[in-house]
Amino acid sequence: QVQLVESGGGLVQTGGSLSLSCAASGRTFNTYGWFRHTPGKEREFVAAITWPSRTLYADSVKGRFTISRGNTGNTAYLQMNSLKPEDTAVYYCAARTGGGTYYSTDYSYWGQGTQVTVSS
Repeated sequence: QVQLVESGGGLVQTGGSLSLSCAASGRTFNTYGWFRHTPGKEREFVAAITWPSRTLYADSVKGRFTISRGNTGNTAYLQMNSLKPEDTAVYYCAARTGGGTYYSTDYSYWGQGTQVTVSS
């Protein structure tokens, strides 16, 4: 059974940093993505990485967030720096066998989400 498990969320002040991790069990994936969701809004693309290191970023996080993946192919990370209150959301790890895309409907596997809260 394939599972994605996120970790690393929490509470941080504006300008601070957090690092999220995503661990896949059961298989490896070509692409990992991070999305976020705030109540009342649609799920939003954050970043994606395709083997070995092709990356995509949302404009809102470029220069502040960095996505990476482990060498074994079953882990992904999101380093978030210079955090802003508008980054507050539940962050989800997603995975797919194809290449990186911005669209949540392209991803077949999802984690349970981890809360990130940025206080002003």
